[in-house]
Amino acid sequence: MIVVDTNILAYLLLPYEYSPQADAMFKRDPDWVAPILWRSEFRNLLAGYVRRKTLTFDEVVRIQAEAEALLAGNEHEVDSRRVLELVRDSNCSAYDCEFIALAVRLSTTVVTMDGKMLREFPQYAVPLSGA
Repeated sequence: MIVVDTNILAYLLLPYEYSPQADAMFKRDPDWVAPILWRSEFRNLLAGYVRRKTLTFDEVVRIQAEAEALLAGNEHEVDSRRVLELVRDSNCSAYDCEFIALAVRLSTTVVTMDGKMLREFPQYAVPLSGA
């Protein structure tokens, strides 16, 4: 089981430079989990595609549904106090700290390409290339 940063999910479902690595990681360990926040972050990412007219509305709706199906049953609430403690002790956003808090609670790691998360939480955050 791994906690996946929202961008890793995007790499799996959309064409990116890191898509082959995300696909390989999913094949090795398909037990992906995330804080519920991932939904809002992913919708925001898809909104950019719609606004730039890179994808149609129907395409982003389909991709969102695919992402939700992939994480069905694997979305978790996180403890607000723990998130705020992580914020206090780092330079990461509360959004990023939700992923870290979940990894801590589940005794696993967050796979991310976020440089700040990787620097601030090396004991919990690992890059996609090293996952």
